[in-house]
Amino acid sequence: MNSSALEHVEPLAAGGTLADRQAGWTQAEAGIEIPRYLRKHYWAFYGHPLAVRVFERPWLVNLILWGWYRALGNAAVNEMGESLPGQSLQVACVYGDLTERLAERVPEGSRLDVVDVLPAQLANLRAKLKPGAPVRVMRMNSADLQFRDASYDRVLLFFLLHEMPVEVRIKTLSEALRVAKPGAKVVLVEFARPVPWHPLRFLWHPPLWFLEPFAPDLWRNPVETWLPPSHRDRIVSRETFFGGFYQKVVIEA
Repeated sequence: MNSSALEHVEPLAAGGTLADRQAGWTQAEAGIEIPRYLRKHYWAFYGHPLAVRVFERPWLVNLILWGWYRALGNAAVNEMGESLPGQSLQVACVYGDLTERLAERVPEGSRLDVVDVLPAQLANLRAKLKPGAPVRVMRMNSADLQFRDASYDRVLLFFLLHEMPVEVRIKTLSEALRVAKPGAKVVLVEFARPVPWHPLRFLWHPPLWFLEPFAPDLWRNPVETWLPPSHRDRIVSRETFFGGFYQKVVIEA
């Protein structure tokens, strides 16, 4: 891999002992705090040591998305591109094989970076990746990405925004746009406001409201609600799935 071609996307902070580096950590990563809202609402799903053992099951991931995991994953991967030259960024790990599929599209000399704030999720992703996969996995807060401006050729957020309080969602979108190169795609796959007759409005929304306290924002408001004013008119495509229950939104950075 041509290190000089990747120099501009190195994290702004580095360091750590030899043991840290061998474990894939730096002092900067070790000092990152897990946000309070994650500990309060999502620890059992993502952060607990047993979470990965419970939820990293293809059939369960698909069931949670009502059988739409593969279709939504296809939409995300295809939107990112048949080939992913240069530097790509995935903000937050996901259960399932989405990252592995993206990695297969990264040509020689290019790279996919994946950031997450939860050590359990990063360890799980490292275990899933094939040896030598062109993927760099780093601990980082999505609302404070430690990358330089205009570093990435494309950015993906897959079912992340609905798990965030408004202030974190706004910062995360702003950061994703900041690190994307001018004209690059920022791809979002998320919940959306379904059509009025959709049965899951009555069957799934009540329990989801309890499990995902920030998700109703996505049912009530369009994504541009949380974009910086400079980018609210830069949505280049919007596609819905499953009667509007899910959406794919593409923003031009």
